[in-house]
Amino acid sequence: MGKYWLRGVNELHHKYDVSAHAEMNAIREAQEKLQTRDLSGSVMYCSGEPCSMCLTAMFFVGIEKGYYASSIEETAGVGLTDSAMLYEDLKKPREERQVRLVHIALDDDAENPMEQWRQNQKS
Repeated sequence: MGKYWLRGVNELHHKYDVSAHAEMNAIREAQEKLQTRDLSGSVMYCSGEPCSMCLTAMFFVGIEKGYYASSIEETAGVGLTDSAMLYEDLKKPREERQVRLVHIALDDDAENPMEQWRQNQKS
């Protein structure tokens, strides 16, 4: 894949996009530049410990290692509390979390979206 140094800057306050964290922007740039969804072998360097969204994105693209300067606890100490609160919320049972997700049962005659996805992958 070669060696690339890509940089992402936190732009969520400038773009009104809550997903525009530096890590997310770096991943987007890397995927576009390399034309791949697989960033296995890449390493992420962050000023702060990645939030759960960025950590999940790192997981999904195959980044197995990251370095950060400030922990979630340290960033919470300067008023950036969202990540700490979310990590705590994810420890709770689904029904006690701040965002309530409700599983809906499909009717017997409804098409299963996961089966549709599987069929689309075959074609």
